[in-house]
Amino acid sequence: MENILKQSLLYDFYGELLTEHQRAVYEDAVFQDMSLGEIAQERGISRQGVHDLVKRCDRILEGYEEKLHLVSKFERTRQMVEDIQQRLKRFRETKDEGLITQIEQISADIMEL
Repeated sequence: MENILKQSLLYDFYGELLTEHQRAVYEDAVFQDMSLGEIAQERGISRQGVHDLVKRCDRILEGYEEKLHLVSKFERTRQMVEDIQQRLKRFRETKDEGLITQIEQISADIMEL
């Protein structure tokens, strides 16, 4: 399951950088859960060709992430927002002003990402 989530995030951020053909085959394999044989028959290419293309797309998408780090920044930002939400909930319960300072720092950190 984690691999599919990773593939989905990479595709969401970088999928438009693939060719139309790469996107179509990748979507069929990863998101439509079609077998290599089904995709090969539908697209008029070999099963091995489909396998190689999906693996190549994975490498391409991971290469973009290694260079641009958009997914890791997104995940880090999401975690920081969750942290802010938890601290706000605690603040509402305790009225601890120190939590506001922590929230301000987390917000500043997000702006620096």
